Amino acid sequence: MTVCLLLLSVVGLTAAVPVPRALTRAAWPEREPVVALWVWQCLVATVLLCCSTALVLGTAAVFHTVRDHVFAPAPAAVTAAYGLSAAPVWASILTVLLACGAAWTTAVLARELVEVRRSRGSARAELRERAPDLPAGLPVERGPMLVLEDEYPDAWWMPGHPARLVVTTGALHRLTDHQLDAVLTHERGHARAHHDWLLHLSTALATGFPRVPLFAHFRDQTHRLVELAADDTASRRCGHLTTALALIQLNQHRGVLSCASSRRLLGERVDRLLAPPPRLRRRQRALTTALAALIPLVPLLITFAPGLSALG
Repeated sequence: MTVCLLLLSVVGLTAAVPVPRALTRAAWPEREPVVALWVWQCLVATVLLCCSTALVLGTAAVFHTVRDHVFAPAPAAVTAAYGLSAAPVWASILTVLLACGAAWTTAVLARELVEVRRSRGSARAELRERAPDLPAGLPVERGPMLVLEDEYPDAWWMPGHPARLVVTTGALHRLTDHQLDAVLTHERGHARAHHDWLLHLSTALATGFPRVPLFAHFRDQTHRLVELAADDTASRRCGHLTTALALIQLNQHRGVLSCASSRRLLGERVDRLLAPPPRLRRRQRALTTALAALIPLVPLLITFAPGLSALG
């Protein structure tokens, strides 16, 4: 019991503090944003699994009823291998803290879900009031598109049912056909990868646990990497130069109004499109993806190791 909790704590702290800091300093995520997003998700899953498994073990040690239900199918030797009957006092305190953390995590995720549904509903109601009829002659093969009368060039993907691309008349007047296709491909890349839910998850965790470095880095890097990944989707189909020009045309008027972080990200995206970095080799991408997928298995192996040793 004590060894399991200590190992889970070590793994959780390692994945929550030094690994995210090293990943934010690395240069390869800019070359492979999709793989980097997967690595971040695996790190978050590892920390959450460490907390969840430690909570289950601690609860089983403190409450006999829970222990009887969790270890009901297991032989007596397996239960004895965990040493649940001799749990130290600090294990009870840790269990209470983990239970509070689990309840708070559930609350912040539920709050984010409610806020997303509310904001989407109000946004759709506003669009229904503002949207005119689709201009005649606009090619229908560009997909579900909603055009708003607005002098400022803008375009964004509206998730939901039905999902659609919202484009202002200012964007239609300023962008060429190829640039508009690049914008549409960029937004479809967001939609296919469900980047909106990834952004909501990272925001909820960072807001609920502002002092946890992993969640803060996860939010910041997710907002950056999803844009780089969508830029790559658009550039592969429409070309790097076309995508960069479309990005510049859509954001020229925001120079003074946008915050400093947005301007830095915009400049980084344009520079990256004009001078695209070389991608990792296919073997490197596959190896990184596989290793990241194995990281969440570490807390499970630690948790089940005593029981498997007893059975062996």
